[in-house]
Amino acid sequence: MEDPVPPRVREYAEQVVTYVRKALGVTLEYDSDTLPVLDHYLRTVDEAAGGGSQPATIQLVVTTSGAYFGEVVRRRLGGRWELGGKDVEWRIVLPTGLNFAPAGFVAAAIAQADLDDLDSELDAPPRMRPYVQQALQRMGEVSLDDYYSLCGRLDTLEHVHEVLVAVAAKMMGDTPDDEDEPPEPVSDEPSGPVN
Repeated sequence: MEDPVPPRVREYAEQVVTYVRKALGVTLEYDSDTLPVLDHYLRTVDEAAGGGSQPATIQLVVTTSGAYFGEVVRRRLGGRWELGGKDVEWRIVLPTGLNFAPAGFVAAAIAQADLDDLDSELDAPPRMRPYVQQALQRMGEVSLDDYYSLCGRLDTLEHVHEVLVAVAAKMMGDTPDDEDEPPEPVSDEPSGPVN
């Protein structure tokens, strides 16, 4: 069986495990239990790198932490890596088609803002985008720290993924009529990436 983890992804993810162990004395375990440790580490990166004065250091942390976060998500929800272009453009594609660039999520976590030059949005096949938008709209308000944290992003990914699984099952006729109805799509037109 082919390894689902490309060698560069594996190498980058292991690098951030080493960085965090050296900086904080805690070993990341590729699970949601140690993800708050990575969030803490990312909050210290910009300051440790001289407040953005060392872009190569920030870039390395974004790339390695993105590989690690993508692996946490892939192990929890399934899916595959799509590599191509620059390392920061690598994507995780979940079985529902929901996809994202893990490095973009990491860069946004460090900056505590969406960045113009990196993709930090969720995307899905055009037919599923309205369901993604509705699922996101129905989620409660969160603090800025929670919104940009990788823990918060994982919670969001899990929720939206579950919604899309239910929608797909309903479309295929695999759910009894008495179960909760999936949300009605707001439009069948492609809307681009969703926040």
